[in-house]
Amino acid sequence: MQTDDDLGQRVAWPPEGVARAPYVLFSDPHVYAREQAAIFRGAAWHFLGLEIELPETGSYILSHIGDTQIIVVRDGRGDIHALVNRCAHKGTPLVFAKSGKVADRFMCIYHNWCFDLRGDLVSVAFEKGVRGKGGMTPSFCKEQHGLDRLRVHRICGLIFATFSPDTPDFEDYIGPAHVANIKRVCGRPLTILGQYSQILHSNWKLYMENVKDPYHASLLHAFNGVMKMDRLTMEGGITMGARGWHHISYSKMTVDPGGEVYEKATQLRSAEISAYGFGLRDPVLTDVWDDFGDKVSLTVQDVFPCFVLQQLRNCLAFRRVRPLGPEKTELFWTAFGYADDGADRKAKRLAQANMMGPAGLISMEDGMIGALIQDSIQGDQDKASVMELGGRGIDAVEGSRASEGSVRGFWTGYRALTGL
Repeated sequence: MQTDDDLGQRVAWPPEGVARAPYVLFSDPHVYAREQAAIFRGAAWHFLGLEIELPETGSYILSHIGDTQIIVVRDGRGDIHALVNRCAHKGTPLVFAKSGKVADRFMCIYHNWCFDLRGDLVSVAFEKGVRGKGGMTPSFCKEQHGLDRLRVHRICGLIFATFSPDTPDFEDYIGPAHVANIKRVCGRPLTILGQYSQILHSNWKLYMENVKDPYHASLLHAFNGVMKMDRLTMEGGITMGARGWHHISYSKMTVDPGGEVYEKATQLRSAEISAYGFGLRDPVLTDVWDDFGDKVSLTVQDVFPCFVLQQLRNCLAFRRVRPLGPEKTELFWTAFGYADDGADRKAKRLAQANMMGPAGLISMEDGMIGALIQDSIQGDQDKASVMELGGRGIDAVEGSRASEGSVRGFWTGYRALTGL
């Protein structure tokens, strides 16, 4: 049996602290088990979905927190509940579809135990026996056998949940700047434009490191650099959330210190044609507008451990990461717009959505790079990655995204919860 001391010796975190990440963390099954208990069932908030996916009483979606399936359902009072998808009798799943609607209860297919929309056990087949014989013991109490219920927090139509009573209130957990950005991007009635997922052949933490690493965007993603969608020379920076666990990377499509103009789509296209000898045949990807009146054209915000809110020009999306074992991950995407968008803006948001996803003009490389790393580190589990851009701490570098402080912030939260 693996003890805490055994695991601590196996991980052997280098003395540089969060400026290093031991490679063993990305494939060890004992580490994965610790994460499930300490992070996914521990004192952290996890994104489950959107309120607009639950339009009426009995509407539900099936989500996940780590390895655990979660039913997210709206009750008759409009409240939203997060319930573990597991009958209290034998552990049978109650729902199998990704979404649906029930009248007023969930019924187990195995022995027909029934639970209301709050997760309370309301009926048990043959509870009184048959013809006075059999049945449940006199001491059996239905109130003691409801579904496992999570704490739920709703903000701007987003639904988060946590298993732990020790998790700080959501707004304290992420900090005021992160609350403000959620309200900035999601403070209007939302509409879903599309949803899909992709399988990543890599550990979930490699993807979250990628999300929190702002300076690869103009290096790994050639489309960003050539089309001037995102460059480190743009005005921008990093905002750290509570305890440094969360971050927001942002840039503005204005004028950089070298005099390059990013603000207008026509200038983008003419600059590309003159500088590189070609441009986009269809300019819709660069036909952008200022959604929020602040000239901020890119924000990538994460909430530790696995949630991402993205504003990539006018391509808006939520991302949710689900571990599928030490070396496999599922990444869920939800593209969204606003309920008051006209047909033209909706079409342009959908066109810009071609920049994200498994074949996205930008995001394709993010899905690939983790698998390359996963393969290359297998033979050297005693080594570690080096993250010293911007120092070894978790403080943001004022006015710059040339820093790995936000990645070090992820590992700060990780170590705090796992004890590794």
